[in-house]
Amino acid sequence: MVAARSDSNALYLIDSSIYVFRAWHTLPASITDAQGAPANAAFGFAEFLYKLISRRNPGRIVCAFDESLTRSIRHKIYPDYKANRPPAPENLKKQFGHCRKFARAIGLSTFASLSVEADDIIGMLAEAAGKQGLASVIVSADKDLCQFVGPDDAVWDYARDVWLDARLVEKRFGVRPGQIADLLALCGDKVDNIPGVPGVGVATAARLLVKWGNIEMLLNNTGKVASMKFRGAPRISQLLDEHQHTIRLARQLTGLWRDDSIECDCASFTITPDYQALDTIFDELSFNQQRRTKWLDLLKNRPPGDGARTTS
Repeated sequence: MVAARSDSNALYLIDSSIYVFRAWHTLPASITDAQGAPANAAFGFAEFLYKLISRRNPGRIVCAFDESLTRSIRHKIYPDYKANRPPAPENLKKQFGHCRKFARAIGLSTFASLSVEADDIIGMLAEAAGKQGLASVIVSADKDLCQFVGPDDAVWDYARDVWLDARLVEKRFGVRPGQIADLLALCGDKVDNIPGVPGVGVATAARLLVKWGNIEMLLNNTGKVASMKFRGAPRISQLLDEHQHTIRLARQLTGLWRDDSIECDCASFTITPDYQALDTIFDELSFNQQRRTKWLDLLKNRPPGDGARTTS
């Protein structure tokens, strides 16, 4: 498992929004930047990055951010996608800018896209990392990202310090990582406002996928579901047949979408600080001397990298 061995050959993929929102909810709004605007989320995100780098000493890190959910491919397919989530307040939007600027200044590669989500960026980079001989550690509490766990990868729920490799993903959900998107398309996802089949929960969806492998095979054999050995199988067979359109729609929302403009040269995602930019963001966030010193000590004691890339 990735957690048990050296991180020098692993790519850390951070689902950044989760940790920005967590800091915003937990730290007091009395924390302000040089302009007197709230900076609690930016302070908390910076502290999260400091602890992660100090604890794991990863060789390569990417921070993936969501640019716009209302203009994403999924929203165009299904306008109600994530419609249950209120928009971020204006003062938090500004802090997201601080967070991205801070991550870039300390030398992390950052990515965002107008067409796909941070989840997709992470999925694309995890796939690319595997092809380039790197293991991935996906830093997130989002179950959706378990679908991108390859044989040498893991999802790390940082707050709970829970690690899931491919074997543990299967143990938790009852299906292999590559079947997670199909699982969510069958049972739905209330967090993202994705519709599912009424009466089909995670356990039933997993049972169906273990038998049929994927959604296409399942939908081609809905009649045979009635003879499966579980309670309510005939009713589930009927529901699957009645909700084929919903299932296919949901599957477009739960799987990976690609943005070909995202560069996937994972070897370049090393930590390469820009000290001039770092001084600027320190000033903008009104970091005191103690915070500045601990960051500079951490970064200057690391081996130099090959250069980080940023795209927006």
